[in-house]
Amino acid sequence: MASQDDVRRIALALPETTEDAHSFRFFVDGKAFVWSWLERIDPQRARVPNPGVIAVRVAHESDKETLIDMDDQVFFTERHYDGYPAIMVRLAGVDVALLERIVTDGWRSRAPKHLRGIVDHHRPR
Repeated sequence: MASQDDVRRIALALPETTEDAHSFRFFVDGKAFVWSWLERIDPQRARVPNPGVIAVRVAHESDKETLIDMDDQVFFTERHYDGYPAIMVRLAGVDVALLERIVTDGWRSRAPKHLRGIVDHHRPR
């Protein structure tokens, strides 16, 4: 079971990652790659952060489907994200090793090439 602390640790270990000072969001090169999912609890009210779920950028829409097919109890999407390359992840259902891979891949989808090279160079073979 993973937590927001795990997400923070993983995200901030990636080169040039910054954390939003006001909300649970992480950026590379000014682009968000992981954030707290904003859930619509009441259709008449604003969305609210759900600390048990994160949204993570993916490289392609097909990556969303792959993750959902892998475990639709952990990975999901919603109409708000139709056509947008991000997947929702229930932290209680994902192990930390898989979370690290997903967050790192999200970072890679937003990071400039020179930063991706740093991570690739240090990645175990």
